[in-house]
Amino acid sequence: MKQKHWLVIWVLLVTAVATILTACQPTQGPAGPQGPEGPQGPPGPEGRPGTQGLPGPAGVDGLSFTPPAFVGSEACARCHQEIYDVFINSGHAYPLNEVVDGQPPAFPFTTLSDPPAGYTWDDISYVIGGYNWKAQFIDQDGFVITGDAAQYNLPNRELDLGDEWVTTHSSEELPYDCAGCHTTGYSPIGNQDNLAGLSGTWAQGGVQCEACHGPGSLHVNAPIVWEMPIDRDAQACSACHLPGDTAAIVAENGFIQHHEGYEDFFQGKHAVIDCVLCHEPHTGVVQLRQAEVSTTQVACESCHLDIARNRENEIHRQADCISCHMPRVIQSAVSDLAQFTGDMRTHLVAINPTLVNQFNEDGTVAGPGLALEFTCRSCHNGSSNAFASDKTDEELINAATGYHNPPTPEPAPAPEVEESDE
Repeated sequence: MKQKHWLVIWVLLVTAVATILTACQPTQGPAGPQGPEGPQGPPGPEGRPGTQGLPGPAGVDGLSFTPPAFVGSEACARCHQEIYDVFINSGHAYPLNEVVDGQPPAFPFTTLSDPPAGYTWDDISYVIGGYNWKAQFIDQDGFVITGDAAQYNLPNRELDLGDEWVTTHSSEELPYDCAGCHTTGYSPIGNQDNLAGLSGTWAQGGVQCEACHGPGSLHVNAPIVWEMPIDRDAQACSACHLPGDTAAIVAENGFIQHHEGYEDFFQGKHAVIDCVLCHEPHTGVVQLRQAEVSTTQVACESCHLDIARNRENEIHRQADCISCHMPRVIQSAVSDLAQFTGDMRTHLVAINPTLVNQFNEDGTVAGPGLALEFTCRSCHNGSSNAFASDKTDEELINAATGYHNPPTPEPAPAPEVEESDE
């Protein structure tokens, strides 16, 4: 009974404590204003990929441009047949010519019957030149054939020289690295036909229409919209007709070497004019000589009328202007030093009547003007005219300066007037 009494007391005590604690709890007031946003929590784990959605609408087409490509001179001929018929007979088309199926290339005014001794046409991949002056040959590995009797000089009927095999580059292995000026669409990257000796690649052999006018694929498809460039500036020609720079005219073996021509043109009196004023680039000069017509579009008299009409010396009236002012100081293939003649004329033009020797002491550089040894002795050399061949340098200068600066005649005395008797 006593134990039950304590249990009742314990229950009453716990109830009283609970009542007191409940009564002590504060009542909740109204909600306060929203507090500032807390910092971003760490990202949760990535969920599983969903299913592929439907494709969206097509976007707007972008712009596209196909760069122009080289189409070949035959494509140009479809609209420009008359120009093509003239151009294809000029030397521009033939600086480098592929040998196809073991057959030699065909040239206007020129026939190549044989490759160098010991070779057949099947051994030759390309012919360098072959038009009018000389021919060199490239083997099937792309290297220029060198050594004795490796270069053929074509017959020069005007000088009665050539038709002979001569030595070139003394049997060295010589890559062909001239394609930058001998081909069309040249790139210095790679090797044409995968031949190790051919430096660079190209679209066409020779200087074809697109070498000067640019790739023609856009023009042939839209000739009115896409015009071809025409550059008549002399520097356009000098891009290839200049072996080094204009500061020096390179010489060897008594002649200006090669026949680019712009370096002596630049140092002459005509440097201020453009090449195309005299030369029509589509014709060249060889086919004009074959037709026995003028090789220039204008005559010297067009600009130098007074000089042409007033030659001081009756002896030279039968000579053309170029005989003295453009002598053959350049050797492309053949030459005859005894007669002071190469096979190409210079464009130096201006004559220095006080200078005898054309070249410096070691013969490597030509002077900026024409000296008397070529101006006079290319004709007066003992074979056709003995005058000047036996003259000392001083006597030659005296003769030349006397010709260019004739003495002024003394005025005739005034007639006597008879006195009148009147």
